[in-house]
Amino acid sequence: MRTVERSSQGKEALELLVHGVGGATPEKMLNDPRTVRITGDDTAAVYRRVDDAGPDGAAAHRDRTVPEAYVWSNLTSGNGTRALWLLLLPFMVVNLAHWMRPAAREGTRAVRLYGLLVRLAGLSLTVLLVAAACEVALDLTAWQCAGTRACAERHSWLGFLSPDVSDGGWWSAPGRRLALAAPVPTALTGLLWYLSHRTWRAYESQEPLDRTPEPENGPGHTALSRPGFWYGRRLVARLRAAHTAAGLLTVAAAVGTAAAREDRRPGGPVLLDLLGRSLEVALACGALAVIWVVCRRGRSERRLDRRLDAHLVRRLPLTTLVLLALTLVYAGWARPGWQSRGRLPGDTTFGTIALAQGVVVLALAAVAHTLHRAGGDGPVPGASGGRSALRGLGGPAVAMLACALGGVMSGGVSQRVSDWLDGTGTFLDGPPVLLTWQASVIPVLLVVLLILCALLGRSTWRLTRAEREAVTHEYDADPGDPARTGRIARARAMATLTDRGPLVVGVTSAATLLLGAGALAGAFGTGRTPVRATEGAPAFVQGAAQTAQALGSWLIGLGFILFVTWGRRAYKDAAARRTIGILWDVGTFWPRAAHPFAPPCYAERAVPDLTWRMATWTRATRGRLVISGHSQGSVLAAAAAWQLKPSDRARVALLTYGSPIERLYGRWFPAHFGPAALAALHRDIDCWRNLYRLTDPIGGPVRLSGDECGPGVDHPPLADPLAYGRTEAHPLPGPLLGHSDYQADPAFADERERLLARLRPEVPAARTGADG
Repeated sequence: MRTVERSSQGKEALELLVHGVGGATPEKMLNDPRTVRITGDDTAAVYRRVDDAGPDGAAAHRDRTVPEAYVWSNLTSGNGTRALWLLLLPFMVVNLAHWMRPAAREGTRAVRLYGLLVRLAGLSLTVLLVAAACEVALDLTAWQCAGTRACAERHSWLGFLSPDVSDGGWWSAPGRRLALAAPVPTALTGLLWYLSHRTWRAYESQEPLDRTPEPENGPGHTALSRPGFWYGRRLVARLRAAHTAAGLLTVAAAVGTAAAREDRRPGGPVLLDLLGRSLEVALACGALAVIWVVCRRGRSERRLDRRLDAHLVRRLPLTTLVLLALTLVYAGWARPGWQSRGRLPGDTTFGTIALAQGVVVLALAAVAHTLHRAGGDGPVPGASGGRSALRGLGGPAVAMLACALGGVMSGGVSQRVSDWLDGTGTFLDGPPVLLTWQASVIPVLLVVLLILCALLGRSTWRLTRAEREAVTHEYDADPGDPARTGRIARARAMATLTDRGPLVVGVTSAATLLLGAGALAGAFGTGRTPVRATEGAPAFVQGAAQTAQALGSWLIGLGFILFVTWGRRAYKDAAARRTIGILWDVGTFWPRAAHPFAPPCYAERAVPDLTWRMATWTRATRGRLVISGHSQGSVLAAAAAWQLKPSDRARVALLTYGSPIERLYGRWFPAHFGPAALAALHRDIDCWRNLYRLTDPIGGPVRLSGDECGPGVDHPPLADPLAYGRTEAHPLPGPLLGHSDYQADPAFADERERLLARLRPEVPAARTGADG
């Protein structure tokens, strides 16, 4: 039922509530068990109390504040199948790296190069995932196990593929075995294409407001204010076609390379050799076409880009599918005397991918460092200041972690399938040597992380001691209750660990890069596993290699099993599904600009919803509007305010609480939530107030002081708990609230009333730069 707005001559005020991570019910947000949906659908909708909505959905009461609740939790955590999106975690992480670049002037070569390098890193992850599927289905199963009599007899379902068990059956030829196994990685590629296409229709197909773009010559300009920022249909379609084609080409290369290598042997068939070389040239041309598409951004944010490159989107995947079919026919051709020995050329494939990822990450770090150094003197002064995560290197560090996650998942799958097929460890050569080396360095990485955690624990313990004195002084609780004082001090100290996130990410990323380089050098330098490479070495070295290889293989397998088990549990357990939903609330805020197979961007639905609601309200009623956002809801509220016309934006007040808008987004995404951008938003809207607690591990201050933009944004830190002991107002000991229940603090109601009183009932006068 759509809301029918009636002019109230500015007498009616609207408070639009937006919940945060984890979701909330409209009954809880509106503090009333009787609510009604006034607009929206089952995925995301706006609700009012029954007493505030008439039969036609219009406000039943005038001359007072009417609260509305925007509920968007089903965009992220409403369906059990979405827990399977955990498998897309590397794609989501590399997509985050795209938005973490330092602030700089848009359109410069360095900015374009940064985006290009992240997209290439994303492409390498797609190739890595499909290559891992090829390793499992083609190499370990169809090539090694089916080609080994003992392994084929151990797994009777592979008997018809074994030359010995089937007595030279038709499917026992190596090329035909590979062709028969190829549909497995092909189906994986098709599944990723389908999920990307379907989720775009469900989440990201809502068009934002179509308006005239604002001038971009101001120091506080942010791309979040562009009309087409939350509508990336064209880019996602182009990248989806390119990544689908890359996956199909990877399967074709895995099948065709083995057959072409056989045809090149002395005395091999000339015709098949020529055909194999022709297919290799065609595959190389297809790879170049994929890289060309990825290098072209194809995204216009300054307007709603409704175009779709239909020919490219359809023909590129179809062409590569035809190449794959021809490759399967070529591989299945009869070749007398061909036998499967050793491994498929997986070491070269995985080594090339790992080397390419390392080069891309290092180049990305160089570009990010250049942008960070130029940011302080560029058109966005201070946006790349000292609070920027890792001094502008947050994006490269996160991209490195995405590559590491992809490698761990690929190695985990390969190792577990190899152990399952070859339980004794004597039949098969196993997965590529590089994957074994990568697994062997995991224990070293864990030791580094344990040392880092110990250091952080020590500093947190020291901070807890200091906070005990602060708590005693603030609450005038001397001597007080030592246990309660300790709990409050510990909560404050633990909340500061969020600010140590850049240190943890930086150390983990640097250690991963160095250990990965060592694994790559060991694999290519020796061509053998760590245990075999240390044969003849001192006993201590050989023992360390055996321990690292065995422990690494066990850990990588255990990690993958736990990963899949968690996803399966979340499919059945609503509480666990809610926890995973919180992860997506944080990780899928940004559009899919670097990887089309990442989980869908819920903000491409939520931000247009909020923008449309705010714009239609202010224009139809000329009334007052306060948008009140908690946690991630505050980020959505700010993004929606940026999407309004300047004249509409000036009618809006913003109340945020438990907000990560500066503490997390401002530090990790300085190009979009940096100090200059937040100051410009503060200047454009009517007023902004922010509430936070020292015990809140997520929310924090916005750090905008009062100036010509308006009064200061941050309220002094709220007391948590409200009272130390028993008082007349609080006869029972109050709980530590941390990130929740900000409405329980009297300061919340005071600030809310201040914002409503500050907003003028008449239409605000046009400000400088407003469109009137």
